[in-house]
Amino acid sequence: MPAFTTVAAYVPPGVGMLAVGIVAEVFGPHGEAVPGFDFALCADRPGNVPTDLGVPLAIGHGLDRLAAADLVIALPGAGFRTPPAPAVLDALSAAHARGALVAAHCVGAFALAAAGLLDGRRATTHWRFAGLLARSYPEVTVEPEALYLDEGRVTTGAGAAAGFDLCLHLIRREHGAAMANHIARDMVLPSHRDGGQAQYLAAPVPEDGEDERLADVLAWARAHLHEPLPVAELARRAVMSKRSFARRFAAATGTTPHAWLRELRLSAAEELLETTDLPVEEVARRVGYGSAAVLRERFVERRGVPPRAYRRSFTHRG
Repeated sequence: MPAFTTVAAYVPPGVGMLAVGIVAEVFGPHGEAVPGFDFALCADRPGNVPTDLGVPLAIGHGLDRLAAADLVIALPGAGFRTPPAPAVLDALSAAHARGALVAAHCVGAFALAAAGLLDGRRATTHWRFAGLLARSYPEVTVEPEALYLDEGRVTTGAGAAAGFDLCLHLIRREHGAAMANHIARDMVLPSHRDGGQAQYLAAPVPEDGEDERLADVLAWARAHLHEPLPVAELARRAVMSKRSFARRFAAATGTTPHAWLRELRLSAAEELLETTDLPVEEVARRVGYGSAAVLRERFVERRGVPPRAYRRSFTHRG
């Protein structure tokens, strides 16, 4: 199935303007390197929709726009505790039934749950309302700490800035790492955060010299992916013990050094497979895997297909 090109975001009453800004920025124009998306905001009916900032937002499209979109995103609204109007639920269900990708940002997950689209699936939402989602919809397996959860044609994401992670994940999954990385760079964002990463950190990272050293080490690691990069070496460069480095790293990133490096290597491999004709053996070397066999094993775990099949899918995708 071709990657999505038309995107419709459902705007409920009391919509969060941060959420509107996120989807408009991600799916808006990003120069000639990105073909661009046919993006639209839609509501129950065209007209002014109240927002969380008290400033009405003029929406030019009604629910009919959901009928043609390849990707439909339910945005968070103030009245999420009450199910949307039947017409909205019908539109979301119909989009899913015809094969569209359906996603929800933050408490937009409540709309998908009310439409029955999360029954028997894992889902996440803003951690503050995860318990309410689980109690209200016991057929849904709620995972409150995840940034986003990908269940195939249904994807849910956490609150606030995690909307960027959700949208970039969908672009990465459907259009590849090269496009996702370009858009992330355009917005000055990390190119990828794993969906299983914690929504929030247990303790803030102190603003001191250690933070600057950690940032320098992460930048150095990105430039030296072809090297083994053991944690002991990263800790040495940060002038920390391994234990202190692991603790500071988790506080700053919400994940472990091993998991961060794995995602970085695989993301780099995806981009090389999409944008170059390098042999898989050379791709493996450049991203720090000892052999093509090791890259293949890791790649199948992440993507479900071996590197050569992944490359062919982007070569033939139109």
